Amino acid sequence: MKKSFIFLTILAISFFASGQKLDMKNLKGFKPRAIGPAGMSGRVTTVDVEIKDVDHILIGTASGGVWESFSGGTNWKPVFDDAPVQSIGAVAIDQSNPDVMWVGTGEGNPRNSHNSGKGIYKSIDGGKNWKLMGLENTKTIHRIILNPRNSNEIYVASLGSAWGPNPDRGVFKSMDGGATWNKTLFVNDSTGCADLVIDPENPNKLIAAMWQYGFLFLVVKVLECTLLMMEAKRGKSELKKTVYQKANWDEWVCPFLNQNQTWFTH
Repeated sequence: MKKSFIFLTILAISFFASGQKLDMKNLKGFKPRAIGPAGMSGRVTTVDVEIKDVDHILIGTASGGVWESFSGGTNWKPVFDDAPVQSIGAVAIDQSNPDVMWVGTGEGNPRNSHNSGKGIYKSIDGGKNWKLMGLENTKTIHRIILNPRNSNEIYVASLGSAWGPNPDRGVFKSMDGGATWNKTLFVNDSTGCADLVIDPENPNKLIAAMWQYGFLFLVVKVLECTLLMMEAKRGKSELKKTVYQKANWDEWVCPFLNQNQTWFTH
């Protein structure tokens, strides 16, 4: 497709440069066709569904805002276009009251086309209006979890800035519907929370995957971990598990992947 575009561009320039009139009949055989999303909003980063009405779906996109469907995905409408940022990392529907919806801005998948966000937003009228609820400096919000037994208790996983160290990363918790936030899990200013899950049978138990990353660091670490895992397969290394306490979180560490840590609380 790229080569065809270049060819057509050169062809058009050559016609105009030589003073000849371009006869559109020569391009009659070329017809436009859909080749997929051309904008970055085509990358869906997060999905949530209303459990009692599975036709009600909420999705967030990398740079195209938030979209809602009441037809099981047949039809969609944008519900976040008036917000100041369109890079979305997480969405969540309050299952006890589906008119309450949450949006975390800033895609949590670091990449060359990454866009930073600016906080977490809440709607109490089904997405008609949105209110900024804080966490503006997290830059990325990769997961929003509501306690299924108390939707005023909210957990937010932030990977943090993709472009350098910052302290606003880790796991944040609110007990008052997002009015105030406390950082409950923090490792350092270059380690963020890559994922977070809650035990539906015991909402006091959560598991958080922590990721220390940077673009240059990531390349080096992947190479290092690949070599160590190859050695482990040959029997030269042994995977061990260690557990110790840190601020009410237990840490499970793989010794040769100690920059990628999983924490759990209970």
